[in-house]
Amino acid sequence: MTEELLKGVRNNDHVCISRLITLVENAPLLEKSPLQDLNSNKKSIRIGITGPPGAGKSTLTNELIETILANGKTVGIIAVDPTSPFTGGSLLGDRVRMNKYMWDDRVFIRSMGSHGDLGGLAHKSQDVSDVLEASGKDFIIFETVGVGQGEIDIASAADITIVVLVPESGDEIQLMKAGLIEIADIFVVNKSDRSGANKLASLLKNILHYFSKNNRKEPEVFNVVSTKSIGIAELYLGIQNLLMLMKDNGTLEQRRISRSKDRVYNKVSEYLGKVFWTSNKKDKLKKVLKLSDSKSLNINWVIQQILSE
Repeated sequence: MTEELLKGVRNNDHVCISRLITLVENAPLLEKSPLQDLNSNKKSIRIGITGPPGAGKSTLTNELIETILANGKTVGIIAVDPTSPFTGGSLLGDRVRMNKYMWDDRVFIRSMGSHGDLGGLAHKSQDVSDVLEASGKDFIIFETVGVGQGEIDIASAADITIVVLVPESGDEIQLMKAGLIEIADIFVVNKSDRSGANKLASLLKNILHYFSKNNRKEPEVFNVVSTKSIGIAELYLGIQNLLMLMKDNGTLEQRRISRSKDRVYNKVSEYLGKVFWTSNKKDKLKKVLKLSDSKSLNINWVIQQILSE
């Protein structure tokens, strides 16, 4: 990689940023990464936005971009598409919104495919966020579809996790699914001009009050109507207040250290898995399974046969 490309990224040249992200996406696991030569003193605020399909996450993200820009800050968006990086679904809802920021050097948007990752969070999305951080972006927003494990994945990538719900999200059991209570720092009840929004917010606050007794700050609940820009300013202020609190009590630094540790563990584990599964071991697995009775298959025995190679 040329020093010119790295210099371009540091100078917020969006062409250079795109080129480096492409290199990062295509780089073999744990081989010399394009990021090794890219050092950054910048500490971007990483925000994860998740929730069920149809909750209005893309519209909410778009409104947050406007508010961030209005406050003199810059932002990078990583929109994770559960199917393909070439569809419009994850990119703020449609191409029209993307075109709005195409020539705005304060905003960089990247759509990524999840490539089958369980949580819907693209495999190298955190590496991409490192590039955006090095380019000087004040905020980095991960937007992804919440599909069970997805909420957990996005929480591990973000400093603050926002879970978006709508009045149709369901009852108390629905709110408890996928560990939402444990991973959310902020809840947003979007489309709050619909019937049942206040009831959902009240129910959610009661649940959070019950589960937030162990010296854990109770997540705030914000009523928002993204399509009408209602409640966005209050949400942005809530994010800023939470960040200030997290910095003061050390939570923010702890999360960043934990995130770095998890990224190292995950990459090494994946690398070792790829190294282990040679073509010989895969062939042996097929042979052992063919010789075994599926009804009485002893998984531990199968593993021992493969390890004994």
